[in-house]
Amino acid sequence: MNLDLQQFKAEFFKALAHPLRIRILEVLTEGDFGVNEIQNAIGSEGSTVSQQLMVLRTKNIVVGTKNGNRVIYSLRDPLIIDLLAVAKQIFNNHLVDTINILDKIVDDEDEDSVDEE
Repeated sequence: MNLDLQQFKAEFFKALAHPLRIRILEVLTEGDFGVNEIQNAIGSEGSTVSQQLMVLRTKNIVVGTKNGNRVIYSLRDPLIIDLLAVAKQIFNNHLVDTINILDKIVDDEDEDSVDEE
């Protein structure tokens, strides 16, 4: 694989490596919003949201468009929606695997307790 592509991927995923940035992206999957609207949706302070939007903007993950004295943010690439959906599926798969392991442990413990009786 091309070294430039690997570097791009590493930088891209670093930009996503913050829970608040992920939450901002999740909000932006629902449409284009200003800082105040994003802040209200997330329940976080405006300065914190603005800082995280700047990181996402610097990495070209979101774009800001001036609308009067407001900046409206949107996803630069709609494939981000798919990326977040895939990440959720991976999380769910891990959760299902963990539940299956726990179920097996409980079943084994139940069998052991029956054998002891």
